Amino acid sequence: MADVKTDLVVIGGGIMGLWAALHAARAGLEVLLVERATIGAGASGGLLGALMPHTPDRWNDKKQFQFDALVSLEGEIRRMEAETGLSAGYRRTGRLIPLAKPHLRQIALRQVADADVNWRSGERRFAWSVLDTAPDGLFSSDVVAHGAVFDRLAARVSPRGFLSLLTSVLSGMPNVTIREGCAVREIDPRQGRVVIAEGTVVHAGHIVLAAGVDSFPLIDGLPTLAGGVARPGSGTGVKGQAARLAVDLDPALPILYSDGIYVIAHDAGGVAIGSTSEVDYADPFSTDYRLDDLLVKAERLVPELAGAPILERWAGLRPRAIGRDPMAGPHPDHSRLHLLTGGFKISFGIAHRLAQAVVEGITAHAGDGNGGIVLPQSFRCESHLSP
Repeated sequence: MADVKTDLVVIGGGIMGLWAALHAARAGLEVLLVERATIGAGASGGLLGALMPHTPDRWNDKKQFQFDALVSLEGEIRRMEAETGLSAGYRRTGRLIPLAKPHLRQIALRQVADADVNWRSGERRFAWSVLDTAPDGLFSSDVVAHGAVFDRLAARVSPRGFLSLLTSVLSGMPNVTIREGCAVREIDPRQGRVVIAEGTVVHAGHIVLAAGVDSFPLIDGLPTLAGGVARPGSGTGVKGQAARLAVDLDPALPILYSDGIYVIAHDAGGVAIGSTSEVDYADPFSTDYRLDDLLVKAERLVPELAGAPILERWAGLRPRAIGRDPMAGPHPDHSRLHLLTGGFKISFGIAHRLAQAVVEGITAHAGDGNGGIVLPQSFRCESHLSP
């Protein structure tokens, strides 16, 4: 096929890649998005969609970045829903966290004042309240022996509905081309060159690598400025398993969360249960006894789940960068290559802000502005990839 020229090629059709393409297109760039399989085929196409904040205590720049992202996401979603008539299944339901032990209640009570200070955006305030009792029948009685936390900042979204919404918006933009089934064979960031599987060569002013776990081997294969080969592994995949149950829970209910277990009722029906976190696994895309064990724990937490039919079982790999925090911004050795991966469990809540920061860096480099979003230092690529 003939060579292709574009301002920006985005590699990856998950939540990160779609947001990068959208912000770049809004900035007037000609964008080609290539996805090796289908949109959302990786971790972004899962079941949970939890948009949960870090606790409001011990505040730092990372928590502030996430807070600003969670607050601004609703406006972004409503704007696209109005434009397309589609729904992302978004709702700021809040989150309930049962308190099984007295020391957990004492910690939660101290965090009330932290939320009053830190969870503010203009005139909006999001409370972290400690309840003496949880709603009747929601949790097993033993797990709420000392009440519950009600976090009013948390929200949820339908992962697949959200991906469809973003894809619909992008499909209507004349300066965006989406090509699915296009695996990347090679990238040469010095030349702005990307070779996709069938041999097409894409020449781009800039490259955004947002391919989830598939990003890491591409990063690791890049030469350094000194001419050596790649640093140690830039990241890894952590397996997660989840399920969707046929349970008639009110979709207005808060997210129910305890000890790594999420119970999330969605507008479209069904309740999502997740998720495992596995660094050792034989098959990244099959479910097994670990999901069965998780479902048993979820039933103990929320008795109404007991015996519910399973509508879907899901497994996939979530990208965790070597520095554990997300990896975003220009590669330290290759200024035309911009990384956008490693979000692990928090990608859906912050992807739009990370992508906006990356695109602002590209347009500022081109002389169109200075950028407005400042990434926490631990998110920057040099924090992950420096020797």
